[in-house]
Amino acid sequence: MNTMKACIIGLIALISTTTLKAQTAEDIIAKHIVAIGGKDKLSQLKTVYMENTMEAMGNQSPNKVFIINGKSYRSESDMMGQTMVQVVNDKSGWAIMPFGGSSDPTAMTDDDYKASADAIYAGDALINYPANGGKIELSGQEKVNGVNAYKIKYTSKLGYETTYYIDPSSNYIIQSVRQGNAMGQTVTVTTTYSDYQKTDFGVFMPYATNTDMGQFAFKLNTKKIEINKDIDAKIFDMPGK
Repeated sequence: MNTMKACIIGLIALISTTTLKAQTAEDIIAKHIVAIGGKDKLSQLKTVYMENTMEAMGNQSPNKVFIINGKSYRSESDMMGQTMVQVVNDKSGWAIMPFGGSSDPTAMTDDDYKASADAIYAGDALINYPANGGKIELSGQEKVNGVNAYKIKYTSKLGYETTYYIDPSSNYIIQSVRQGNAMGQTVTVTTTYSDYQKTDFGVFMPYATNTDMGQFAFKLNTKKIEINKDIDAKIFDMPGK
C-alpha cells in the first residue's frame, strides 16, 4: 500500500512538473494578448488618452495621460496647487517635479529614463516585445493576493528588468515589480492592476492601479479612456527647447 501511494504521489508530481514546463513564456503572453483584445485589435492602437483621479497622501487630484504608441508618453497631475509632469519618448525623457525641489523642466537621468522608457507602449510592454527589442523569461509561479500567478521576467531593449505577474484564469497582468528611484534612493516599485474593463475601442485595460514605493504610494482610478484620439505631438517637447 505504501509503495502504491508513493507511486501515485510521484505520478502527480511528474504531471504537475510536465504541465508547468509545457507552458512557455511565449504561450502565456499569447493568451494575455488574446485576453485584452487580440493581436489585430491591439495593432490598431495608435494613441491613448486617459483621465484619472490620483489618490496620494490623503489627497485627490486630477491626472491625465497621453500616449502616442511607440513614440511618446506624457503624464500630468495637479496636486495641492502644484503641477507634476513626466514625459518620455523613444530617445529621452524630462520631468517637472515641484515636490522634489524644482518647478523647472529637468532632463531625466539615464537610470530614470530606462525605468520609464516602456511607458510609450500603449497597453503594456509585453504586447509587442520582440519588435520592441525586449526579452521574456518564465520564472515559475508565485502567489499574488491569493492568485498563483505566472511570473514573467521582462528585459527591455535598454536592459531594464521588470517582473510581471499574470493571472492564469483571466490572463490579465495583476502586478508588476521593478526597481525605481525616489528622492535619490533606489526603491522597489510594486504596481497592482485591477478592475479591467472593455473600452469603447474593444480592448481591455485596468481602470485601477495601485503603486507602492515603500514610503510613498498612490492610486489611479481611471474615469475615461479614449483610443486613437488626435494628440498634438508638441505636448511632449521639453519647454525651452
